[in-house]
Amino acid sequence: MQTNTTEKPILLWHLYILRTQSGALYTGITTNVERRLAQHQAGKGAKALRGKGCLVLVYQVEVGGHSEALKLEYRLKQLNKTEKEVLVLRQPTIKELSLK
Repeated sequence: MQTNTTEKPILLWHLYILRTQSGALYTGITTNVERRLAQHQAGKGAKALRGKGCLVLVYQVEVGGHSEALKLEYRLKQLNKTEKEVLVLRQPTIKELSLK
């Protein structure tokens, strides 16, 4: 059985929320949460997190495709801090976060 080397591997995207040392919440998407967290910790990630001290991963969920991840990230970034704190507390599944 031959594989087509021109096909791109299917990447699963994740949405994640980090808490900064001051308690602020940062929302992002990635295909590898551990790698992305390490990048943020090293100051190589988002400028918004540089110099914010220790970062803690407080929520992550597998979303699926890139388009879905972008849409969900945008929707969550529209939430206020109280709404994000409820989300972190409840830890909803992707089905509970449906884009409908």
